[in-house]
Amino acid sequence: MSASNVFTGMAHTCIHWFRKGLRLHDNPALVAALRDCKELYPVFILDPYLYNNTLVGINRWRFLIGCLKDLDCSLRKLNSRLFVVRGKPEEVFPKLFQKWKVTKLTYEYDTEPYSLSRDKTVTTLAKEHGVEVVYKISHTIHDMDRIIEENNGKAPLTYNRFRTILKTIGNPKKPIPAPAIEDTKDVKTPCSENHDKNYGIPTLEDLGHDTTTLGEEKFPGGEQEALRRLDENMERKDWVCKFEKPQTSPNSLSPSTTVLSPYLTFGCLSARTFWWRVTEVYQGKKHSEPPVSLHGQLLWREFYYAAGVGIPNFDKMEGNPVCTQVDWDTNPEYLAAWRELISWIINVSWVLCMSCKARTGLPFIDAIMTQLRQEGWIHHLARHAVACFLTRGDLWINWEEGQKVFEYLLLDGDWALNAGNWQWLSASAFFHQYFRVYSPVALGKKTDKNGDYIKKYLPLLKKFPAQYIYEPWKAPRSVQQAAGCIVGTDYPQPIVQHEVISKKNIQRMKLAYAKRSADSAESPNESPSKKQGVKRKAKSVIDMLQKKDKK
Repeated sequence: MSASNVFTGMAHTCIHWFRKGLRLHDNPALVAALRDCKELYPVFILDPYLYNNTLVGINRWRFLIGCLKDLDCSLRKLNSRLFVVRGKPEEVFPKLFQKWKVTKLTYEYDTEPYSLSRDKTVTTLAKEHGVEVVYKISHTIHDMDRIIEENNGKAPLTYNRFRTILKTIGNPKKPIPAPAIEDTKDVKTPCSENHDKNYGIPTLEDLGHDTTTLGEEKFPGGEQEALRRLDENMERKDWVCKFEKPQTSPNSLSPSTTVLSPYLTFGCLSARTFWWRVTEVYQGKKHSEPPVSLHGQLLWREFYYAAGVGIPNFDKMEGNPVCTQVDWDTNPEYLAAWRELISWIINVSWVLCMSCKARTGLPFIDAIMTQLRQEGWIHHLARHAVACFLTRGDLWINWEEGQKVFEYLLLDGDWALNAGNWQWLSASAFFHQYFRVYSPVALGKKTDKNGDYIKKYLPLLKKFPAQYIYEPWKAPRSVQQAAGCIVGTDYPQPIVQHEVISKKNIQRMKLAYAKRSADSAESPNESPSKKQGVKRKAKSVIDMLQKKDKK
């Protein structure tokens, strides 16, 4: 989108608004900012709606700060700096427009509902101040609106249908290089001596965090680390070609996947760059195919992004037309035991409670949640295990509660992927074989019979013999004493009996599906189950925004 204004052909004073695209490579909106530009202000806004301590955990904050520091470092090499501003965008921008005499605003397009509403407001304000607005698509490989248009105005509800639509669209665009110093030789970024005081990157302490209990940072934030990790993974050409996601291990002591997801979430790594680097490795070689290949993983990301754009209330059960309405239980004790270090407090807020312990009594589940809290990342099958356990498998808690915890703790907590995967794992949407339930014991044993993963994250259990480490309650008292851990005293008894409760919950899910079928029969025009997608209203939030510039 490029709004016409009186400044066309003149040298601009431009704000480039960094949001998710925290990188210089493959950043077409940044390149657009530099076009006919005399002064550039790279800005990142700490929007309290998105960035506050009730929604963002300490590991996620640390990752973001790492991204911003790296970005500022890269901008310095272009004789520029990053300006970090706190406040609501609709309040911040009018002040900056006037203070800096801005004539142009650029940013990367974002498809989340809040972002679309926010950007519509900011675009209106920009027009009022005579500021040209340009935004570009680069957070996703494809244009989500185009995908929905090609599917008759609906979000594709199956991966196969999604891939069929992509065949009509063709290959993704090639990524563009990062701006070089020669691209900025005529561009100035005015900085005062008080820049760091006025616009500096905050520390964790500035944000009110106690860092004394913070563990090792296994996945530092930033574009340079993202590109380093990409290079490192792409050098393993045979591994890349043979990669199949289901064949990777959920409980290996070091990650069995790329762990590039946090870098894609924050936009330190361009998804298009990732796609084409994998394409280069595949060239002339036999390789795995979607949905299990590395390309397949990027397409899953796109699939959920399209769903998030095209399905109303995508992150909720109620009002979500593709989501099965389930009569979930409300059990604060179960929820607290599952989420481990997160406590529910007044005003529906989330805080870190360092005194809580892993306490479902299922070591595999507790170890996963401990890793999540400590490192901010867990393998996708580990996510499957704890999500199924919380929802339809064992505890029968609404998937929205798990979605909140993951958003808080995960480095790669992505709105669309988080909502979509929780609906999948709870068998509420996309996946409907509700009778296939993950065992909180057997799943871990498949790839880690000795329980080394459990020993690492639950050292209290490390002296249990392999035959009991997944089920310590079955160990004789003498074995428990020798291990220095008495079940029921030092480590809890299982919160549920999986073999019993999972069968009961399958029947409850069966009833929910039967009710959905009955409701669909009464109102066939409202049933999403037989359709390829949910049609959007003609005048969506996206449509109300100005038409995107697709140059």
